[in-house]
Amino acid sequence: MTDPQIETTKTALRAVAHKKRAAFHHSQRSEASGLATQHFFAAVPLKADEIVAGYWAIRDELDLKAVISRLMDSGQPVCLPVVLGDEQPLELRLWQDGAPLYEAGFGTLAPEEGAPKVEPDVILMPLLGFDKSGTRLGYGGGYYDRTLAAMSKRPRLIGFAFGLQEVDHIPREPHDVPLDAIVTEHGVRMFTHEAAVL
Repeated sequence: MTDPQIETTKTALRAVAHKKRAAFHHSQRSEASGLATQHFFAAVPLKADEIVAGYWAIRDELDLKAVISRLMDSGQPVCLPVVLGDEQPLELRLWQDGAPLYEAGFGTLAPEEGAPKVEPDVILMPLLGFDKSGTRLGYGGGYYDRTLAAMSKRPRLIGFAFGLQEVDHIPREPHDVPLDAIVTEHGVRMFTHEAAVL
């Protein structure tokens, strides 16, 4: 159940966030994505067998292709999300080395339907906004919320965004799982949460 007042506030924040991110020049976005990639690998430890869920950037999101490529090259297991339907959780498919990617809706690419379905240990997610306490602002479709609720374990959540996407405060509802870290072109910020369980 969502709080109507909180949803109204989030809708207003999303409108502002979309405008701010869209106004960020393409060349600046490209440079910022490169810096964020460097910061991620310098500051976020990964175990060799941890499955990492990435995303294929759409519109003006921070581009994660360099992160995914480097993870794949190092042998890290990587999966990508697929939208199955409006009210369904994302399906996370393992991207096996050398396997082609296919259109997966919303302008994203993902492994074929027959690729293994997995539960990642780490989820790298695009954001519209974030605040100093690690609350994330998504697009409002609830895809990641439903995905996290359906998982048997609580993965580490690492948001990727441009620094200009930080806002003072994002109201958090009971179903909102906070970020464990946020990566921007300025560095990596880690968060600790007393109740970081689903």
